[in-house]
Amino acid sequence: DAAAAAPELSILRPSREELSSSKIPLVCLINHMSGAFADVRWLVNGNSVTEGVFTGSAEQQPDKKFKMSSILTIESSEWDKDAQLTCEATAASKTNRKSIKKSECSE
Repeated sequence: DAAAAAPELSILRPSREELSSSKIPLVCLINHMSGAFADVRWLVNGNSVTEGVFTGSAEQQPDKKFKMSSILTIESSEWDKDAQLTCEATAASKTNRKSIKKSECSE
């Protein structure tokens, strides 16, 4: 059933300006949600974190799908340690996850 497909996730790479500050915001974009609700979790090295997380409300798109975003703000020291940062979203009992880490973002 296409209506209950897992949401599509992408994590935006931090900008150079963001990387030069002591706290780095990681933005997870959640697209193609079939409903207005998704359970979003962030994990650092596989451990669920709630501190520093802000998840916005879903917005309906012209194609009737929904999108939302979630931001995890981490200490730059975590980023420099090459921590694996994972955004996980569950919608309509379908889960998808996307990860990012410093070593994968080298220019």
